[in-house]
Amino acid sequence: MEKRKYTFKLYPNKAQQEGLLGMLRLHQQLYNAALEERIACYRKTGQCIAYNDQQASLTQIREEDEAYRLLPCTSERMTLRRLDKAFKAFYRRVKKGETPGFPRFKSLNRFPSFELPSSKSWSLTPHPKKNKATFTLKGIGKVSSKGKAKHRGELKTSQVMHRHGTWWLSVTIECEPERKATARKACGIDWGIAHLATMTESLDKRTHVPNPRYYQSGKAKLAEIQQTLSRKKRGSNSWRKACKWLTTFKRKEANQRKDHHHKLSASISDQYALVAMEKLKIKNMSRSAKGTPEKPGKNVKAKSGLNREILDTAPAMLMGMIRYKVEETGGEFVETPTTKLKPSQRCPKCDHVSKKNRPSQAEFCCTECGYENNADAVGAYNSLVWALGLEPGTGPGCNNPKPLI
Repeated sequence: MEKRKYTFKLYPNKAQQEGLLGMLRLHQQLYNAALEERIACYRKTGQCIAYNDQQASLTQIREEDEAYRLLPCTSERMTLRRLDKAFKAFYRRVKKGETPGFPRFKSLNRFPSFELPSSKSWSLTPHPKKNKATFTLKGIGKVSSKGKAKHRGELKTSQVMHRHGTWWLSVTIECEPERKATARKACGIDWGIAHLATMTESLDKRTHVPNPRYYQSGKAKLAEIQQTLSRKKRGSNSWRKACKWLTTFKRKEANQRKDHHHKLSASISDQYALVAMEKLKIKNMSRSAKGTPEKPGKNVKAKSGLNREILDTAPAMLMGMIRYKVEETGGEFVETPTTKLKPSQRCPKCDHVSKKNRPSQAEFCCTECGYENNADAVGAYNSLVWALGLEPGTGPGCNNPKPLI
């Protein structure tokens, strides 16, 4: 059994909107009260109160306040759990010597959601034909929604989200996803910025997937919206409208990227039964180059632009989609070790490894045997050969392929 998340857009009426907003406000106030209690306890005793102690006090809170008694108890526990996770992350950063980032009090604008872990207080009934569903929540009633879960299964948890006047429902379903297994081929894939992905079946057969570059195409429009927002008085109606405009624009960009990655990963899972990709450390790749005041970094502006381009492609999301869709078909997804294999510097013909084999970002020219090819295609091909367990120089496209014994 696996878990899948699906998002539905909610269309509550005016009374339901007020009810949902009231629930959100109660969770926000509970979060702030629990944070205040932790701070006061530490100041008096020098120790931080534990999650178990705080969730035990929910019984008294529910007895004294009818509003909290109407909320699901499990939902209130998840709000306290959220604060507990924030403190654990704070302690972890302190131990590692990173910027601590102490948990802070949340305004309603900074507390956009609450969770419903148990399905006893809520239900989701999909429409048999249309792309719609009915979300039923205790104390709110039946709320119409738009969306569809591709896989059917047991409802586990849900999260109600509020973003600038728009309500959303994120549902986690435990199911057994399956896809039709028709593919028999194997390929290696190399992620990049010039080309989003380069797929290679052999040395002489490759396919480049262009990078849609959503940030670059919408950069001018984004600057216009941000300038409009900066001119508005914070908290005014026009400021709220500008915030909603900015949120809508960014959500559309994210949805375009997600839709593109879903279609690309579905196409790959339909074509290939084995997919090999180089293991990517996104955090290291997109790390800032500004350095410290004592040792300032070099080419900070250029590295900042490169980081933006890296994150615009969402490589982790793409790899995750390819992985689970290939595995749903019964295929195999192989993550090749970058440090050990060095696929972009290894010659597929003579197995010579050197940084000088790449005279430029797009070119590969072996300094040992003179073999030339596209650098991304070479990286993808070396990942494929490693996943197939073949000797260097004997993979698809080379003469007399031999399995590695």
